[in-house]
Order: sequence, then C-alpha cells, then structure tokens
Amino acid sequence: MFSIDVLSRRPVYEQIVDQLERLVLTGAVRPGEQIPSVRSLSVQLSINPNTIQKAYSELDRRGILCSVPGRGCFISENAYAQLTEIRRKDLGRLEELARGLALAGIDKREALDAVERAYAAPAQAEASAFASPVREAGKPPEKPQAEPEG
Repeated sequence: MFSIDVLSRRPVYEQIVDQLERLVLTGAVRPGEQIPSVRSLSVQLSINPNTIQKAYSELDRRGILCSVPGRGCFISENAYAQLTEIRRKDLGRLEELARGLALAGIDKREALDAVERAYAAPAQAEASAFASPVREAGKPPEKPQAEPEG
C-alpha cells in the first residue's frame, strides 16, 4: 500500500500523507475502510511509530481520516470531497506559475500540453497500479462491482 523513498528530501510522514490522499482520490481506498494501525504500518515499513502517528494526525486534521477509539483509523465519509476542496485551492498557485511561464516567454500551447499530460498521466498510472475505474472529474470513485462467477 505504501512505498517510502528513504533517499527523498521529503519527510517520510509527508510521503505517507501524499500516498494515502492519492489512494483516496483514485478510489483504491474507500470511505469507511480501515487503514493499517500505527504499529502494524510501523513494522511493515520499518519506520518509527511516531512518524506514522504524525502522518495519521495530519490526515485526521485535514478530515481525511477519523479515529475510532479502540477500533482504529478509518477513511472518513467525506474524504474525497475534502481532498477536492484542498486541491481546488491549488488553482491559485497554478495561475501564479502560468504567469511566470508567460513572463519567461513559454508558449501557451506548450504550457497547456504540459497540463494535459499531467491530467492524463495520473489516470493512466493509477488505473494500472490500483486497477481503479476512471471517473468523471469532481465525482467520488464508485464502488467496484463483483464479477460474475464463471
């Protein structure tokens, strides 16, 4: 479920946060689904439990996780909507970046091509990595249907 790059300059807890958010956005994990306990993920990844707890606390603060005392941590019912709203705020940063590209003389078509590649790449990579269905923008992932027995 998680892959940590120990050589990355990004803190491990941020890598966990980013990966779990991506799993929610792609539909690989669903609302109400339980995630691994701090202890089990710590053992699995050979990481200090405090690091895992820091990631889970951040996800809880963002409304992505909800903790049930004595039962564990679960993906919140509105995790997808929360993440969509968080990402919507990134549009301002994208606009600033586009302004900088324009000032640097980067052709608009070249910038739009880069955006189109960025939109296509996650859908392709995530669909193959997690076998999650492609969905319309702004809609939460649908639950997979059971295959007929043959």
